[in-house]
Order: sequence, then C-alpha cells, then structure tokens
Amino acid sequence: MNADVKSIEQSLQEVVDKNEDAIKGFEKAAENSKERSTKSYFLGRIENRKQFLKQLKNAVPELKLGNEKIEGTTSGAVHRSWMDVKAFFSGDNDEAMLEEAVRGDKSALKEYNEVLAETMVPARVRVILREQKSTIQNDLETSDILEDFR
Repeated sequence: MNADVKSIEQSLQEVVDKNEDAIKGFEKAAENSKERSTKSYFLGRIENRKQFLKQLKNAVPELKLGNEKIEGTTSGAVHRSWMDVKAFFSGDNDEAMLEEAVRGDKSALKEYNEVLAETMVPARVRVILREQKSTIQNDLETSDILEDFR
C-alpha cells in the first residue's frame, strides 16, 4: 500500500474511532440520564453515529476501517469512566451528560476539520465528511440549547 493511501486510511480511521467513542459515550450518557426526553435524545444520536460509520465504511470499502464491532478507544473508555464519576457527584445527571456531549462534539468537529484539511481525501468521502460535520455542528447547538434550558 502506498504512503498516500495509508495516510488517508489512518485519517479516516481516526474519524471512525471518534464516532465509535461517540456511540459508546452516548450509550453511557443515556444510561446516566434521568429524564426520558434526554435519554431519547442520546439514543437518537447513537443511531445517527452508527449511520455515520456505515457511510464511511461503504464509501471506501477498499480501506480497512475497523471491524463491525464498535469498540472505541482507550481514551474514550477513560472519558466514559469520567462520565460515571461526574454523574455520581452531579446534582443534575442530565445536565452533566449534556455537558459531556458538548465536549465530545467539539472534539469530533476538530477531528473532522483536520481530515477535511487534507488534500488527498477522495471527493466522495469529502462530501460525506462535510455532511457528517454539519450534522455534528447541529447536534452541538442542540445540546447547548438543551443544556441552557436545564
């Protein structure tokens, strides 16, 4: 495999990892949330991010972008442990989980921006990444609004 393809594969794998961490994080947020509406919000975001993974993997099937099992990263696991601690000590679990969703979305946007800045990303993948980034930006705004109303 040439170096350019390997670089693209590595960059896209980081986006896949970020989405797997988001899925696991939203599962933890839903688990720690008390209100049904907040749980439902996080469950919807899980399905959304699973769709992101399918889109990316289908766009470049020739690349090895993880397996079917959603595992997440070690740093993501540490963050999810922090979410449990925060929920335990928080007077308002739902607000605490929304705060963590905001943090995660900001981190995801940074990752998307870095990959989109690369010149060798195939056009079809670039379109998908821009659409996903736009969705994450909208989710970030929604999380901010929900957090403000708490």
